[in-house]
Amino acid sequence: MIALGGAIGTGLFYGSAASISLAGPSVLLAYLLGGAVIWLIMRMMGEMAVAEPVSGAFSHFAYTYWGEFPGFLSGWNYWFLYVAVSMTELSVVGIYVNYWLPDFPQWLAAFLVLAGVTAVNLIQVKLYGELEFWFALIKVAAVLGMIGLGVALIVLNADRGPGGADAPGFANLWRHGGFFPHGIWGMLLSLVLVMFSFGGTELIAVTAGEADNPKKSLPKAIRLVLRRILLFYIGALAVMMIIYPWNKVGMDGSPFVLIFSGLGIPAAAGILNLVVLSAAVSVYNSGAYSNARMLYSLALQGNAPAFFAKLNRHGAPYRGTLFSSLCTAVIVLLNWLFPGKVFLYVVSIATAAALLTWGMIALTHLRFRRIRDARASSGDGGFRAPGCPWLNYACLAFLALVLALMTQLDDTRPAVLLLPLWLGVLYTGFRLKKAREKRRDAARDAEARPR
Repeated sequence: MIALGGAIGTGLFYGSAASISLAGPSVLLAYLLGGAVIWLIMRMMGEMAVAEPVSGAFSHFAYTYWGEFPGFLSGWNYWFLYVAVSMTELSVVGIYVNYWLPDFPQWLAAFLVLAGVTAVNLIQVKLYGELEFWFALIKVAAVLGMIGLGVALIVLNADRGPGGADAPGFANLWRHGGFFPHGIWGMLLSLVLVMFSFGGTELIAVTAGEADNPKKSLPKAIRLVLRRILLFYIGALAVMMIIYPWNKVGMDGSPFVLIFSGLGIPAAAGILNLVVLSAAVSVYNSGAYSNARMLYSLALQGNAPAFFAKLNRHGAPYRGTLFSSLCTAVIVLLNWLFPGKVFLYVVSIATAAALLTWGMIALTHLRFRRIRDARASSGDGGFRAPGCPWLNYACLAFLALVLALMTQLDDTRPAVLLLPLWLGVLYTGFRLKKAREKRRDAARDAEARPR
C-alpha cells in the first residue's frame, strides 16, 4: 500500500493538467508508453534486488558491478532527486490552500508544511510507516472514489454543468480538436511531465533489503503495483476527460478538484482538495524521511561527510534531516518571489534527475547481467528482466528522447542545460573524496613505516 500510494502524488493530482494541455486526450497513450518503459526498468531493478537483497540498492549495485564513481553518482543523484521532488510537493501546497483561502500566501503554506514535517522527522521516527500507510490508503481510496463518481456521471449522462461545460460522454475524447489535438508532437512533448508522474516507483526495489522475504514479495510488488499505478493514472485521467472537456482544464489548482467544482459538485471538490493537499504533504514526508537516510548511508560509505553519520536520541539522522530541509527550503523563497510560477521549473529538475537515475539502472543492469552470466550465477530467483540487452538499449534510447524533448519546452529547457553542471559537481566531489582518501592512506603508511 505504501509503495502504491508513494507513486500517486502531485504528478497525477496537479501535474496532469500540464500534460493534458500539451497532448489532449492522447496523453493516455503517453502514459501507456511511459508506463511500459518504467515497467521494464523496474524489472531490471527487481532482478538485481531479488538476486542480492540490500537496502539502498541503487548505489550498491552501481558500486559492485560498475565502479566507484557510478556508485557515488547514483547515491548523490538520488538524494538530489528527492530534494527536487520535495520542492515540487511544497510548491503546490499553497495553490491547494488558496482553493479555500485565496489570499493566503503560498510561501507561508509551504513553510508551515516544511517546518511541521521536519519536526515530525526529528522526533517521531516510528510514526513514519503508520502515517504513510494511512496517507496511501486515503489517496488510493480517493482515486477509486473519483473514478467511481465519474463513471456514475457518465452512465447517468448528467446534465450540463455550469459555465457551458459539455455533458459527460466519450465524445469529449475527440469532440474538442480530435484525439490528437496537437498532433503526435504534442503527445511526445507530454512525455516530459508523464515521466515525472512515475517517479517513486523505484522505491519498491530500493527497500528490498528490509522486506521479510524479498525473493517472493518483491516480484509480486513490481508486478502488481506498477499495473495498478498505470490503471489508476489512465483510468483517472480517462474518466476526467470524459466527464469534462480537456481544453477547459487549467492549472489554478488540482484539475480533479476544478472539474468537480465546474460540474457543480462543490462537496466532492472540497473533499478532493483536502485529499490532494494531504497527498502533497505525504510525498514530502516520504522525501524528508528518505533524504535524511540517504545522507546517513552515504556518510557511512565514506561518500558524504562523517558529519551526517550521527543519530539523535530518537534514532533519527537529524543532521541529514536538517540539511535536506534547508536545501528544500529554497522553494519557500521561490514561492515568495514567484508565487504559482515555479512548479514546472522544479518538475523539470526532478525529471532530469529521475531520467539519470533510471538510465543508471538500465546501464548497471547490463553490467550485472554480463558479470553474473559469465560466473554462471543462478541466484536471480527466476525473476529476470526480459529482452536483455536489447530492451535495455531501447529504454536508454527512450530516456534520451525524453531528455531531448525537454529542450523543446521553455519551462524544462533550463534543467537540461544544468544537467552537465550537476554531473560536473558530482565528479568534482568524487575527485576530492579520492584525494582525501589518498592523503589519509599516505599519512597512515608514514606512521606505520619504521623510523
